Amino acid sequence: MTNLKTKVVIAGGGTAGWLSAFSLVTRLGSVLDITLIESDQIGTIGVGEATIPTMRTYHRLIGIDEQEFMAETQATFKLGIQFDNWGQQNDSYFHSFGEIGQRSWMAEFHEFWMEAKAQGFGGSLEDYCLELKAAKANKFATQAGNKPVNFAYHFDATAYAHYLRKKSETAGVKREEGFIERVKKDATGNISSLTLSCGKEILGDVFIDCTGFKGLLIGEHLNVGFEDWSHYLAADSAIAVQTKTVEEPRPYTQSIAHRAGWQWRIPLQGRVGNGIVYSSKYLSDDEARSTLMGNLTGEPITEPRLVRFTTGRREKAWHKNCIAIGLSSGFLEPLESTSIHLVTTALLRLMKLFPFSGNSALLAEQYNREVQREAETVRDFIILHYHLTERDDSPFWEHYRTMEIPESLAHRMAIFRENGYAWPDDVNLFRVDSWVQVMMGQGLMPKRHHKGSCVIPTEGLKDQMKALKIRIEKSVEQLPTHSDFIKKYCPVKGI
Repeated sequence: MTNLKTKVVIAGGGTAGWLSAFSLVTRLGSVLDITLIESDQIGTIGVGEATIPTMRTYHRLIGIDEQEFMAETQATFKLGIQFDNWGQQNDSYFHSFGEIGQRSWMAEFHEFWMEAKAQGFGGSLEDYCLELKAAKANKFATQAGNKPVNFAYHFDATAYAHYLRKKSETAGVKREEGFIERVKKDATGNISSLTLSCGKEILGDVFIDCTGFKGLLIGEHLNVGFEDWSHYLAADSAIAVQTKTVEEPRPYTQSIAHRAGWQWRIPLQGRVGNGIVYSSKYLSDDEARSTLMGNLTGEPITEPRLVRFTTGRREKAWHKNCIAIGLSSGFLEPLESTSIHLVTTALLRLMKLFPFSGNSALLAEQYNREVQREAETVRDFIILHYHLTERDDSPFWEHYRTMEIPESLAHRMAIFRENGYAWPDDVNLFRVDSWVQVMMGQGLMPKRHHKGSCVIPTEGLKDQMKALKIRIEKSVEQLPTHSDFIKKYCPVKGI
């Protein structure tokens, strides 16, 4: 019996395309024949340079060496995000990747901290997170004593795609250069082949759409609609620019809110990525560019680049024999650095549900159900940042502060406000600590907390919290600086 390989055709390169190619060839290469089509004349978005810790686990799954990857992409480490001016102007808080305090089955640590505060001690909640304290001290190591540090990366997205391309082609992925001129479908509506501008026809069994916002296969040829979430997330534009480095790279992303949007700063080993996300309804392109350029900390080394987008998702990410991955499946602005995470979870899901043979309709239905739930979870978390504000200094913030929000988010905020109870989301992406840090960071302080936090006598609670705080302080003191660790662990040649 002949064991024919399933032919997979990936339309589009960039991070989504080449990460798809490398993932499939490393995990399913013995049963798949993989071709990727891209054109050097088509640029990639390439502005997403920050990630979340789930990427480390995914890299291990597909066999990427951390030090090699970081050196190839000018990467630095990321311990979280600092949010400035979000709750009110001139305020600041930190969403860290670390665990806050020590967990209890009955009550979360923030509730013990609230009890301590009610009794007149306890300090800041930030005192009880190693990753947060290390970030603010510009310190880093992958381990703090015998405790693993929870971290992610900042990196050059264009270099990352090139790195993945080299590894993919070495592993057996075939690359075809050129524009897709024609999409051929069979009698059932499935895609059967793609024809390039040179006339070459590429046959396939499964097609992966990584053509970005264009959605060439899933949208233009399979006519899958787009669910617009602009009524929840008003931003529709971004301007990105790179600058020279003027300080040692910080181990965290900066997100600085302005009167009609927010600005990012992402430090790499050889430069800094900057950009502004905004709503064209409330801010003109010229005003946005002026705001961005007036708040840079180094000399620009590229021309500012404008990107338009619509926040939302495809009504189906998998339709017929086509699976949209990356921007072609939808877009949620980069406020919490989830774009590449959504690519990796899509690929994990696809590999588990891969349509090798038979009727794939049920597989596609399950895939689409999971994609929808995940996208809505990320959407709600991003809305939280905008809606939970006391800013009323511009129509932009007035809109967000007073707008109607999804019932799922309204319920979460209400129960936290009344009882201090927080829980992980349905897709296990944002932990309790993430929800607590953003809600408290932007001024939502609970009226009450779980009385399980009262079972420890006052002196015992005071001693335990003091010991935890001192242990974290000592651990941070012993860490090397972020820059020193990078120089030993993953230096880029010539920098």
